[in-house]
Amino acid sequence: MKRTDIKRRPLADTVLSSLDPEAKEYRENYGTDRLYFVVSPNGRKRWELRFKKQTGAWSWMGLGGYPEVSAKRAREKARDAIDLIDQGIDPVGQKATAAAAEAKAKQNLFRTAAETWYEQKTREGLSASTLEKMRTYLDKDILPALGHLQVDEVTRKDCARLQAGIEARDAHNVAKKVRGWLQRIFSHAIARGLCENNPASELLVIAAPAPETQQYPHLLEHELPDFLHAMRGSRSRTIALTAAWMAIRTASRPGMVRYAEWTELDLAKAEWTVPAAKMKMRRDFVVPLSTQLVAQLQELQRFTGDGRYLFPGVGPKTPVISENTIGNVFALVGYKGRLVGHGTRHTASTLLREHEWHKDFVEVQLAHKEEGVSGVYNKAQYLRQRREMMQWYSDYLDSLAEGTTTELREDFARRVSLQRA
Repeated sequence: MKRTDIKRRPLADTVLSSLDPEAKEYRENYGTDRLYFVVSPNGRKRWELRFKKQTGAWSWMGLGGYPEVSAKRAREKARDAIDLIDQGIDPVGQKATAAAAEAKAKQNLFRTAAETWYEQKTREGLSASTLEKMRTYLDKDILPALGHLQVDEVTRKDCARLQAGIEARDAHNVAKKVRGWLQRIFSHAIARGLCENNPASELLVIAAPAPETQQYPHLLEHELPDFLHAMRGSRSRTIALTAAWMAIRTASRPGMVRYAEWTELDLAKAEWTVPAAKMKMRRDFVVPLSTQLVAQLQELQRFTGDGRYLFPGVGPKTPVISENTIGNVFALVGYKGRLVGHGTRHTASTLLREHEWHKDFVEVQLAHKEEGVSGVYNKAQYLRQRREMMQWYSDYLDSLAEGTTTELREDFARRVSLQRA
């Protein structure tokens, strides 16, 4: 409706919602307490209060948009502002001061400090799997416990309570990582002048002793025939199943497999080159691909080859399959609790060493970083030998499933000769 058609005030809701915009912005007095309703040329509507400053000059104060701020709420806000004016307080100045204080309080929240630290970590070239772990436990444990607190008000007791809660669910490795991340978050906040002390600095002293390290559930050679036969009958979707086979046939870390990209693969050369940024060794790493795996990846390419990742997830927050996907494939063929993604590495390591493949070849295939001086100077990747070894491994797995291992056992002398070359 046109404002010339207004019949009475205060303005009814039907009038407020139906007022037409004009070529220029206009104000209509609502009818009480110098409250005005403003209509812009683009049709947006808002509330304003006209008030007199202590200097005697008239000014305007915004009270919010309509219909987000109803007429009733606008009247309440107007009355609050008039009460301040009667006390000699400029409501606009106080609003700005309150907004600044709120912004400062938000800036000093532990949540903000933690997110700033995490953003820096994303720019440091950490592997995707490491960043994923940080993000997971920030969201799952750290921020729910401390995120609402001012960073300089977090106490040692708060940090100890967080650590104890994680330990209570027997997640001692998670508690260790969280303890380290907390210390770094507070160190980062200290450097930025947000706090003076690190309340997470002494958590190790009261950390519960972790139980003895247990190996990931894995299978030994005599258990593999039934497992491999079950895998051949798996009904898991192609993406998940191929990821599981890639973990099995390369003995790679599940995180490496999940984040594998098509640009890293050269199927013609049967190689997967993992860039240094993704590797704990911090150098490019070449993984040889068996003929069986190449065939499986060529089939997968029909489904995901147009995207970035071999094994994409669903939605922007999950760019790749979850860390549980590979284990779920094994669980669905009857091996829940008996084999997990990391367990495939134990299985491969054990079987290859039992069949007397050279330790160095196995360790490099597992992408284990040597400690000390040898780890600095030994850059050998033994690609030729590992290509031979992993093709034998894939062939041997197939022969276990088919019960035809005799022929592969007879090549022992030839392989020993190769390793000594």
